[in-house]
Amino acid sequence: MKTKLLFLVSLLTGLLLKAQTGDVVIFNQEAQPFFVILNGIQQNTNYETNIKITDLMPGAYKVKVIFKNNQLPQINKTIYVEAGYLYTYQIKQNKKGAYVLRPFSSTPIAQAPAPTATQQVIVYHTTPAPVTQTTTTTTTTQVTQQTGSTPTGEQVNMTISVPGGEVNVNAGTTVNNNTNVQTTTTYSETTTITTTQTSTGSYYDENGIEHPDPKPNIYEMPGYSGPIGCPMPMMPQDFAQAKNSIASKSFEDSKLTMAKQIVSSNCLTAQQVKELMMFFDFEDTKLEFAKFAYDHTFDIGNYFKVNDAFEFESSIDELNEYIQQK
Repeated sequence: MKTKLLFLVSLLTGLLLKAQTGDVVIFNQEAQPFFVILNGIQQNTNYETNIKITDLMPGAYKVKVIFKNNQLPQINKTIYVEAGYLYTYQIKQNKKGAYVLRPFSSTPIAQAPAPTATQQVIVYHTTPAPVTQTTTTTTTTQVTQQTGSTPTGEQVNMTISVPGGEVNVNAGTTVNNNTNVQTTTTYSETTTITTTQTSTGSYYDENGIEHPDPKPNIYEMPGYSGPIGCPMPMMPQDFAQAKNSIASKSFEDSKLTMAKQIVSSNCLTAQQVKELMMFFDFEDTKLEFAKFAYDHTFDIGNYFKVNDAFEFESSIDELNEYIQQK
């Protein structure tokens, strides 16, 4: 009875977790294998053409696709994951011949088909995965064995009668036997090396070739483990200077232009976005800036904090709708 109860609890926990997370499938029908980078972390250790990434918390994710064929440019895209849904994206060529990542379908996880035999299923992780490199070394040894020369043959004795007597003639032949024997012995040794990505430098593909690490240095916000939209928020002293620059402007339009310039080349926290919104007097300006700043926010899982800067519920609803459509 106790065993059955534990099984039911485990099953319900798993179902509850799946209801709180989403899945993403990325595939390519043109047989161009690729790596997938989510929020700066490489998810698959080998090049694949069909990947399913599970257990993604709701929110936006920065996706980078790196092809095995290094002649193809990388794909960069922001996707949004909602709890309880499987989102499928296809890598395909656009009209200009460039590879892009396009939405293919969205399905409730409960109705999603089972993974195919060619699909690599990966549980989303925020730490670099180890990469295993296997090397086989073959050593061949040749040994030549030679036997010495051995005189062999037949001895022939003949007696020839000539006038005045007889002459004995001894005739013989000698044959040298030289025998060469070659023995080949092969030894195979397999060495497995496991490496991981580091923040300083590189990763290895399945052929053991080292590449520059596509993962930037990622800031770790205390107490936050949700999705991120950019790698490194502004430092407090830099943010203070940015606020002073915005405050120095007299007109609403000038403040908005300055704020967008600052945000477009920097990364902010949700709290910092909220503080900049407080410089604006009009609701429409606050809403426009909040939409613009979303793609430049580190802790996008905390973006609800900017709602406190609005005066009307309709602005909050419009911002949420904008985020969900992304």
